Amino acid sequence: MATILCIETATTNCSVALSVNGSVISLKEDYNNSYSHAERLHVYMGELLLKNNISKSQLDAIAVSKGPGSYTGLRIGVSAAKGLCFALEIPLISIPTLDSLAYQVKEKEGFIVSMLDARRMEVYSAVYSAENKKQLRETKAEILDENSFSDYLEKGTVYFIGDGVEKFKTICNHKNAIFIEGKLPSANNMGLLANDKHKKSDIEDVAYFEPYYLKDFIAG
Repeated sequence: MATILCIETATTNCSVALSVNGSVISLKEDYNNSYSHAERLHVYMGELLLKNNISKSQLDAIAVSKGPGSYTGLRIGVSAAKGLCFALEIPLISIPTLDSLAYQVKEKEGFIVSMLDARRMEVYSAVYSAENKKQLRETKAEILDENSFSDYLEKGTVYFIGDGVEKFKTICNHKNAIFIEGKLPSANNMGLLANDKHKKSDIEDVAYFEPYYLKDFIAG
């Protein structure tokens, strides 16, 4: 039975969860529109462990959202995860941010497009089968237009989820498009994925692991 601390900081949601054997038993997050990771991440981790009477020494692994997403948010989350792994001598597990976001969609037919805002009309996106959440198209940064994802929209229902949805719904009027609004990546959806990786010993090299930025950082 694996006890895993899951960390999600790829967007404005500062989110921490405790997973036991793939099931999330406790969640703490700041689900709003402003970044609070630097101030709240370590506080949330401490509160979550205390609430569930679990010490750091009882953790079997740390799972962290690897990106793509906010450059600063990813740096904070990955730095915290690596620090814990070094100190506790436990494995580091990385979870693709768009994968866990897709798991928020419960429908079993059609397609899922996870998309995160990358400024202007650009998003980070990936396409999945709704049935088994298998990734069907590579993760990439792309500029949206009215023909984006048309290949999938012509085949069936497509569920769009993430904070990139707001900009795409203004230019997409396809009858097969369903927009799931107000959703951000959450540590609540990382437990099962992290547990599966832990069982397979699919872990990262703590010394050399870096977030998956997808694009180079550009100062605002």
